[in-house]
Amino acid sequence: MRHIRLLRCRPVRVLWLSMTLSVLGDRLYGLAAMWVVYAATGSSALMGLVAAVEALPYIVLGGARSLMARFACWSSLAWIDAGRAAVAVGVPLLWSPDLTGFAAMLALVLLLGALTALFEPNLAALIPQLVEPEEVAQVSCLFDLTARVAAVVGQGCVGVLLQYMSEIQLFAIDGFTFAVSAFALGWLGRRTAAGRTAPPRAAMGPEGVRGRSVLRAHRRVGVAIAVHGVALFAAAVSTVGLPPLLVSRFGQGAVGYGLALAATGAGGLAGNLLTGHLPRTWPWLATYCLAWTASGLALAGLGVADSMTAVVALCVASGLLFPVCAVTLRTHLSRFRPAERLRLLTVDQTASRTAGTAGLLLLPYVVDAAPAGSFVGAGVLLSALSLTGWWAGGRSGEGPPAVVEAA
Repeated sequence: MRHIRLLRCRPVRVLWLSMTLSVLGDRLYGLAAMWVVYAATGSSALMGLVAAVEALPYIVLGGARSLMARFACWSSLAWIDAGRAAVAVGVPLLWSPDLTGFAAMLALVLLLGALTALFEPNLAALIPQLVEPEEVAQVSCLFDLTARVAAVVGQGCVGVLLQYMSEIQLFAIDGFTFAVSAFALGWLGRRTAAGRTAPPRAAMGPEGVRGRSVLRAHRRVGVAIAVHGVALFAAAVSTVGLPPLLVSRFGQGAVGYGLALAATGAGGLAGNLLTGHLPRTWPWLATYCLAWTASGLALAGLGVADSMTAVVALCVASGLLFPVCAVTLRTHLSRFRPAERLRLLTVDQTASRTAGTAGLLLLPYVVDAAPAGSFVGAGVLLSALSLTGWWAGGRSGEGPPAVVEAA
């Protein structure tokens, strides 16, 4: 019911529908890129290379405060999505199953990653300006739902789609969804001319704010960002290790892979609906760290699962916890003033992507050597460090963030 009430606001409704479609196409793109490389080479290391190339711009652009602040408006995001549409459509035009085609794909993936690295933190920083301060938690949950819906629909049907079209054709679908998103963002930019539902770009400052100074004042946020990085590092095991695990242990192909991902997506959808009803009195950092602790246990469980039924159940359990983590942190960061919010979101994106890229580069070799053991090790690491983060955060005293004023 809370989601329905927010969707009665036309700007929220248009943005949510367009972002849902865009994320759906992006999920298809991600699955296509990973699966086509594994199907062509049988190498989890090359799968990790593709994902690492996409993540590289997130690391490089994390310190570009001035550049990031230049895109802090709806119209700028519309141009970015138009660029993403052009890049995504270029992939099926340039791809070929040889070294030249693989190099072209890496170049386009790198460019698409750069555009997305500019897009995501600015979008997340602007969304809270569409609603009143007391509705920030609900709108964070609503837009987290886009990823959950896309996971169920996109990941659930990828196995079926791959029976009727090539992986490369999925990139064309992704380009279409980016184009739709660009039109929606352009409309929102025209409707909110003069910054009626977003802070003027000048409010971000010509150079933004320094993330280090904000993190020193809010150490628990730093702890949460560190835990997020550990989680993304551990998640690399699932990204590159799930296909080999399903093939070697259960004899599954693309359909089994899609089933496991769909189970995660279905759990995420249910978890999103439950997250909106969590008691507001729960300490945010404790909720965040304990959710990642449980997620680590589910990840470790995949390494000892003895049937596809167990794999599906563990994927559902993992999916249930992801929205708790995402919405809890995003809601807390949304309480900061616009410039601080954008910087913290960028720092979180940079830290998590850096850790995730490190995992994608290092863990595939562990997966190739011991697929099951890599899941157990990564899960135990995530659970242990999440509990450590909870303990460290509890010993850190700090005041609340400056709450943003109503838009």
